[in-house]
Amino acid sequence: MEEDIDDARERPGMDETVQSAGDTYRAESPGVAGTSDEPHPGRPFGVGIDVGGTGVKAAVVDLETGTLVSARVREKTPSPSTPDAVAQAVARIIGRIEESGHRTAQMPTGAGLPGVAKDGWLKTAANIDRSWLDVRAQDVLERHLQRPVLIINDADAAGLAEMRYGAGTGQHGVVLMLTIGTGIGSALFVDDRLVPNTELGHLEYHRRDAETLVSGAARERRKLGWKVWAKEFDGYLDHVYRYFSPDLVILGGGVSKETGRYLQYLTPRGPLKVARLLNSAGIVGAALAAAEAGGYRPPVSAGASEIVAEG
Repeated sequence: MEEDIDDARERPGMDETVQSAGDTYRAESPGVAGTSDEPHPGRPFGVGIDVGGTGVKAAVVDLETGTLVSARVREKTPSPSTPDAVAQAVARIIGRIEESGHRTAQMPTGAGLPGVAKDGWLKTAANIDRSWLDVRAQDVLERHLQRPVLIINDADAAGLAEMRYGAGTGQHGVVLMLTIGTGIGSALFVDDRLVPNTELGHLEYHRRDAETLVSGAARERRKLGWKVWAKEFDGYLDHVYRYFSPDLVILGGGVSKETGRYLQYLTPRGPLKVARLLNSAGIVGAALAAAEAGGYRPPVSAGASEIVAEG
C-alpha cells in the first residue's frame, strides 16, 4: 500500500501534537468521523494499526460503522524501521490511546504492514526494513503489545474497509482498490471476497516497478506536475484494466485527496471511485480483519460513494 506522502499536511488546523519521553506524537482527527473521549458501552470495537513507510498510526474503531472513536495517534516510522523499533512505536501509540480513556486490551487488534502477509510472517518488505523477513512479525507485535495481534497486508486492510464501509459497499464482481502514496498498494476482491497480497504496485511498467514511476512519492521525486503525472499513471491504470477487467476501481492513499488536480486527465476503461475513508482506511480495515478472524460480521452498510469517472 501506501499511505499519504506527508501525513502532517492531511488536516491543517485539526492536529494536536503531544510531547512524551522525547518523542513527538500526533493525535489526528480522523477523516471519516469525529472522536470521542469515552467509548460507547456495548458496541463492538477494535484496535487498528497502520504501519507505513513514513508513519505508524492507530486508533480505536467502531466496527458497526467503520468510524474512529478515539483520536488517530501517529508517530513517524522509526529509522531504521526494524521490527522491535516499530513495535515499540506501536506500543507507545496504544499507550497514548489508553491514556485518553480507551481500554483496549480486550479488543481485537489488527496491524496492516507494507508487505505480503502470510501466517503471521511478512514474506516481502516494501518501504520497511528487510529485517522484518527474519522474524515472525505477528510474534514481535504480540510480545510488545501483550495481546493477540492479526497482521494483514496494509493495502488489503484499506480495501476491506472500503468494501465494508466505503466506496465498494454493495459492489459485486471484480473490485480493485489502489492505494497511491509512498508506493502503490492494491487490494483485489472477487464477489466481495479478498484475493490477498496482490502487490500490483510491482507490476512491470516501462521496464521498472510501476510504483517507482507513478506513486505519489515518485511524482514528487521526479518533480512532475499533476497533469504529466496523471497521464503516466493513466498508462499504468490501462495495464491494470487489461490484466483484470475490474468492474470498479477505487483510488485511495494520500493522492486520493488531490483528485481535483488530476482526475480529469484519467481515461479509465470502466467505473472509477475515490475512496471514502481516505487515510483512516488502513486503520479501520486492520481492526475489522482482526474482528472478522474472531467471527465478527459487520452489518451491511449503504455508504457507497458516487462514480467520479467512467470509461
